[in-house]
Amino acid sequence: MPKKHQLSKDRLVWMFTQMVRIREFEEAVKRAFIEHPGVIRGHAHLGDGAEASIVGSLSTRNKTDLAMPSYRCHGYPIVLGTPLRKMMAEVFGRKDGLCKGFGGSMHLADPAHHFPGTSGIIGQSIAHATGAALTAQVKKTGQVVYCFFGDGASKQGAFFESVNMAAVWKLPIVYVLENNQYQAYTHFSLEDANAVAGDPLSKKAAAFSIPGVTVDGTDPVAVHKAVSKAADRARAGKGPSLVETKFYRLSAHGNVITVPPLPTQFPEHEAVAVYGNKKEFAQWKAKDPVVKFRSRLIKTRALTEANAKRIEDAARAEVKDAVEFALASPLPAPEEAVNYVYA
Repeated sequence: MPKKHQLSKDRLVWMFTQMVRIREFEEAVKRAFIEHPGVIRGHAHLGDGAEASIVGSLSTRNKTDLAMPSYRCHGYPIVLGTPLRKMMAEVFGRKDGLCKGFGGSMHLADPAHHFPGTSGIIGQSIAHATGAALTAQVKKTGQVVYCFFGDGASKQGAFFESVNMAAVWKLPIVYVLENNQYQAYTHFSLEDANAVAGDPLSKKAAAFSIPGVTVDGTDPVAVHKAVSKAADRARAGKGPSLVETKFYRLSAHGNVITVPPLPTQFPEHEAVAVYGNKKEFAQWKAKDPVVKFRSRLIKTRALTEANAKRIEDAARAEVKDAVEFALASPLPAPEEAVNYVYA
């Protein structure tokens, strides 16, 4: 790793801390469907398993750089500094939320922390982020845009059109393709070969004459190294890169409470509930990025067992406070439903 991208012990501990905060937030959202049924309206798509990809990528950004993911979006603003209270209140649809309760889990936005917003439409974040990169280029802000999307989104027309434009105009953007093995309930290996265009998916970069690389998405240091190189290229005016991070989504595709229950809402991961593949789930669970990184830092003496526990306890307390704050926050009044609606 180039010297300027070397990670200090403090930075490694910071990365672990952010990964733990993301995990605790996602676990609290998951529990809310059981402990507080009806509080979360609609879907909540969790990112447990993606912590190393999220933190490894965003550990390379400058303070004003933008992060623009898709609907599986809780982890990114946590790293950017968005208050967990306001995030949880938004997930719960409350007035004290980031978007006053109108956005919910899939539509978080916090421009003050360089998080312009997300979309529930697959692939839409790619077009939005590319537009933001064009704005940064035209206005000469020096910003790099970090665009996150799933393997399924790489089939959308928005992907091909946006990446082509970014490559032609050398826009300051890093495309992070987060391959979590599942598109809803369909495993990556079961998809039509013509649809996925080969493995690794980073091969798609060749069509646009830009760099493409695939890295271990359970290793935040490996992700940091790859994304650092891509961000440096973007900052130097050389245009976009495609970084595929491979990991495993540890929760079901989406959590939702419906009455009556729909047969597609599985309490377990798709590998178990749909395909009965307990072995696959167990193999990936053993590579849990948070657990793995914790062990690595303790082994290399960047972190002690006691400090790790303090970080975990602090994250749990922070998330518990966020849940209590969200539950105490009022719901928007019915007459406010048409607020912010424009013709």
